[in-house]
Amino acid sequence: MANRATLRVQKWGNSLAVRIPSSVARSVGFEAGQPVEILTQDSALVVTAVGDRQLSLSQKLALFDPGQHGGEHRASRPVGREVL
Repeated sequence: MANRATLRVQKWGNSLAVRIPSSVARSVGFEAGQPVEILTQDSALVVTAVGDRQLSLSQKLALFDPGQHGGEHRASRPVGREVL
């Protein structure tokens, strides 16, 4: 589903800037501090994520395989009167 916003280009120091609305950023998985690449294509400006993308919790859970990572793990032995 396309996510569209009409924005205004603003001056930022000696450069120009466009703020990406949070709904648009979420729809493509952008996060603050993430490196991006920009390029011009005909009369359009294209912004693409660079490098490894950070997965959201829902994306990580969708990739989780209980058969491979299932079960419980105890980092240490019991320290009290736990009933196991």
